[in-house]
Amino acid sequence: MILEMKVPSPGESITEVEIATWLVEDGDYVEKDQPIAEVDSDKATLELPAEESGVITLKAEEGDAVAVGAVVCLIDMDAAKPEGGTAPVKTETTAAPKVETAAPTQETTTYATGTASPAAKKILAEKGIDASTVSGTGKAGRITKNDAENAVPSMGTMPTDGSRNSERKKLSMLRRKVAQRLVSVKNETAMLTTFNEVNMQPIFDLRSQYKEEFKEKHGVGLGFMSFFTLAVVRALKMYPDVNSMIDGDFKISHDFQDISIAVSGPKGLMVPVIRNAENLTFRGVESEVKRLALRARDGQITVDEMTGGTFTITNGGVFGSMLSTPIINPPQSGILGMHNIVNRPMAVNGEVVIQPIMYVALSYDHRIIDGRESVGFLVAVKEALENPTELLMDNDIKGALEL
Repeated sequence: MILEMKVPSPGESITEVEIATWLVEDGDYVEKDQPIAEVDSDKATLELPAEESGVITLKAEEGDAVAVGAVVCLIDMDAAKPEGGTAPVKTETTAAPKVETAAPTQETTTYATGTASPAAKKILAEKGIDASTVSGTGKAGRITKNDAENAVPSMGTMPTDGSRNSERKKLSMLRRKVAQRLVSVKNETAMLTTFNEVNMQPIFDLRSQYKEEFKEKHGVGLGFMSFFTLAVVRALKMYPDVNSMIDGDFKISHDFQDISIAVSGPKGLMVPVIRNAENLTFRGVESEVKRLALRARDGQITVDEMTGGTFTITNGGVFGSMLSTPIINPPQSGILGMHNIVNRPMAVNGEVVIQPIMYVALSYDHRIIDGRESVGFLVAVKEALENPTELLMDNDIKGALEL
């Protein structure tokens, strides 16, 4: 019996996905529930497991966009399992990165031992490249679509001083969607950015005194993100317009704070959400940040975990950024940018002293947030970060840290 495997719906409003990577080859024997492919939607990368055991026939190539419900492979459930053979076992949570083969130079050209796939033939014909001059990386030397896309016409006998290879690689569906959303934000919102500076010394002092005890007790580090998240939650309660969003001619206000945290994942920028951050303690925030960051890094983050935030925090400081104007994460109306911490001279009680200073930036949609709310919000964040014991811990440090 032949089973037709169709693309399942990865989430509401998603109508198509892209085959990012096949984890098996045409003709392989697969076991039920074995991951056979990674597929990209416009929100996340998901694994596609085999629905039954049998010999697989692939019906789509890597890079193909396929509609939800379309057949992507066939599984012959009557095929016998190879003697002494077992289905390939995925040993890591993410597939090994695919090696893109650049076009060989004239001196190192090798000839294909296989034939070109139909998609590869079309691409090579458009480029005017003879298939015999392209090395195939597919099974039995077959020239794949990626091989054809990366192939470069011969440069003739012109001498060169070094490598002149180029790579042409289609952007993932997630990256294309992010690009589209960022451009639309710039074009469709009245985005402004306001700045301030924060003296991080009080937080440095608290972390220096309690971080070891906190980690030993809770199994997570006492980082900056918990201070910033709780400072944002407090400021959002004071200035609820910053926690609102526009829907046509209506303003939607929330009585909860779902804080999106921008993190860098293997497929690009991802923004998982800390749900009901207003109910979390320092330990709760740090544990959730760690959990979401690990899932994003390992490519396990789901669409649901990245949907529905009401405000975003992004930390460019981990990459060394001193100052930036972060772009709003639609349909939200505000985003807070953290930056690197640098020792700078500062006036304290009439004297110039060296203090660890961070510049912070709030980008906001001026259609719904006025200057009073935006500046007041950022000042409230600054006040909480510079006086965390009183404003974030209610003058009970050990109680707030659950020590």
